[in-house]
Amino acid sequence: MKKTIRLILGDQLNSAHSWFNETSEEITYVLMEIRTETDYATHHIQKVLGFFAAMRNFAKQLEDAGHAVIYLSINDNDNLQDFAKNLKQLIDKHSFAHFEHQLPDEFRVDEILKQFCQSLSISHGVIDTEHFYTNRSELGEFYKGKLTFIMENFYHAMRKKHDVLMEGQTPVNGQWNYDSDNRKKIPKEHKPLQPLVFENDLSAILKEVDRAKIKTIGTVDAKNFLWPTSRKQSLQLMEHFMVNCLPLFGSYQDAMVPTEWSLYHSRLSFSMNLKMISPQEVINRAIKEWNARPDEIEYNQLEGFVRQIIGWREYMRGIYWLKMPEFATLNYLNNKAKLPDWYWTGNTKMHCLRDSIQQTLMYSYAHHIQRLMITGNFALLAGTDPDEVSAWYLGVYIDAIEWVEITNTVGMSQFADGGIVGTKPYVSSASYIDKMSHYCGSCYYKKSVKTGDKACPFNSLYWNFFDKNADKLQANPRLRMVYALWKKMKPDAKVALLEQADYYLKNINKI
Repeated sequence: MKKTIRLILGDQLNSAHSWFNETSEEITYVLMEIRTETDYATHHIQKVLGFFAAMRNFAKQLEDAGHAVIYLSINDNDNLQDFAKNLKQLIDKHSFAHFEHQLPDEFRVDEILKQFCQSLSISHGVIDTEHFYTNRSELGEFYKGKLTFIMENFYHAMRKKHDVLMEGQTPVNGQWNYDSDNRKKIPKEHKPLQPLVFENDLSAILKEVDRAKIKTIGTVDAKNFLWPTSRKQSLQLMEHFMVNCLPLFGSYQDAMVPTEWSLYHSRLSFSMNLKMISPQEVINRAIKEWNARPDEIEYNQLEGFVRQIIGWREYMRGIYWLKMPEFATLNYLNNKAKLPDWYWTGNTKMHCLRDSIQQTLMYSYAHHIQRLMITGNFALLAGTDPDEVSAWYLGVYIDAIEWVEITNTVGMSQFADGGIVGTKPYVSSASYIDKMSHYCGSCYYKKSVKTGDKACPFNSLYWNFFDKNADKLQANPRLRMVYALWKKMKPDAKVALLEQADYYLKNINKI
């Protein structure tokens, strides 16, 4: 075998990869903390620390298993802070004769490594990450010749192909999707389970990040870093979810409760997106728990969880590789507004946004409905430039890697793709937020008031959104009822709503 250098990216920490089946003196692995990765977006401090800690733990795991590893930390003198420059330097210094890497999940990094390989005078190769249920092109092939990309059809196909919750060609219990059972508001007297958090001491890494003067956002308790930074901890978090949270996950997966940041969510996306654990083992473990406790875990709890992983997660990745790089530039509604200043502080009188944003800054986390129907909903109603929204989501969340962030933001959240991912814009007035949360009761604004001093901004902005975008949205069959209600409204009521919305938009940093 030629003397080989293999690159491992920060989101490729897959100890089960075939690369590691055997050790060889001819193979050296390299991991690197570099400024091109820390600086392409302004990241949450917990995201930077989490990545660095997980990468370092993985490097040590490889070394303990007998593999040769070169690790470039952020302040190393010989760190050139760039994939191509560091690799070229290492190849020249150690006389490597062959370069290999795993397929990146980000288009940006994929292009960097393609160009690097083209510049090489030595041989090179690329291999799959061996993580996902699908390959990059599978979704495109599935929808070939079709005009729409409805996720549900893909979800059914994935269930069949991988024999997940199937009885032959029929879904378990005869029904594919139990989403209608998974929209319950948590009762006021119900006290959610306390989340499992870790106590990783990352204060030394924080000092290195500070020394490097990496610009970050958010806060962190570096001596008690709560996120898993190894496969061992990721498995512990998975077990906690399966035993304690899965029984109520489905019912309350869309619910929101002030100051309760975790609820019954798994919070496994960070571990999965870094590949410390695989989607297959997570799904298999969930099915095993359901089989062991059929009287305690209703089927809708399990199916809702499985759908998020083998359905939405694989679907979003497929859309990403089918539609990039153009997807990142889409702005179907031609929105141009700046993100309100309080998205960086949480200093707003709107309780739902204040809680969701302050939670995000504190934990680098919010669950999918807080992202979609609180922060995303408001940004869309306010006509925010999708580039602004995408940069915010990519930076603030610990699990945000572009392949999953941009498809959810540009597509699902901001409807900037014009309906590739979602069949309609996901916007709402205060009524939906009140239905799914306990925010409205203690808010400065009044959920049922549409105009006036304390009118909930969501109410007037909702109708303003549909009026403003009527030329592009009123033909959508899923919005017929909305536009029918708008047309029936008295002219004076319409004017009052639009004037109220205009006032809020002009004073958006003060609401």
